[in-house]
Amino acid sequence: MQTNENINTSESTTPAASVARYTELQALVAGMAADFQKFYADGNKAAGTRVRLAMQELKTFAQTVRNEVQTIKNGGAAATSDSDSDDAQS
Repeated sequence: MQTNENINTSESTTPAASVARYTELQALVAGMAADFQKFYADGNKAAGTRVRLAMQELKTFAQTVRNEVQTIKNGGAAATSDSDSDDAQS
């Protein structure tokens, strides 16, 4: 399963970067499938903990992408860090 540290924070705004972000999203969601099955179908409580962790990682990833989109949409370059993205929204 992917962790926050493994999420690529590519700063490029090229079409290849958008494909890379989408591929990251697909990989993150695909990595959750086995734990969802184990939790919902088999009742494995440890898998439920992993599902919750994966959903938190997805939330973090989604917020990063939202910040990048907002920055690019407003005419700036892609954000260099989460703190810079927060400043752009103020």
